[in-house]
Amino acid sequence: MSNKEILEKANLAITKGDYEGFLAFCADDTKWTFVGEQILQGKEEVRQYMATIYIEPPKFRVEKLIGEGDFVTAVGKISMKNKGGKIIDYSYCDVWRFHNGKMIELEAFVIES
Repeated sequence: MSNKEILEKANLAITKGDYEGFLAFCADDTKWTFVGEQILQGKEEVRQYMATIYIEPPKFRVEKLIGEGDFVTAVGKISMKNKGGKIIDYSYCDVWRFHNGKMIELEAFVIES
């Protein structure tokens, strides 16, 4: 399976609310950097983030998916419900780094749109 295919399957798991299914595609020592916001280190921190932020499964619209070597870049829109129950739309650019078929690092640029 290519890195792009891995990311597509992982994202599909998220949209179905299968967060553990998504995490199966991540390395144990995965690192997520939300530029200008926060850094998550390891699966457990990502698991806690998802439990807090994904009140219900987010909806993705991937507009561009570019794979090169160990990297896959996804550009698109994501809609998520906030704690007040309002749907918020964001534009995002995620740069994923893969190692041995696992998502090991994310650099995410996310802005409300």
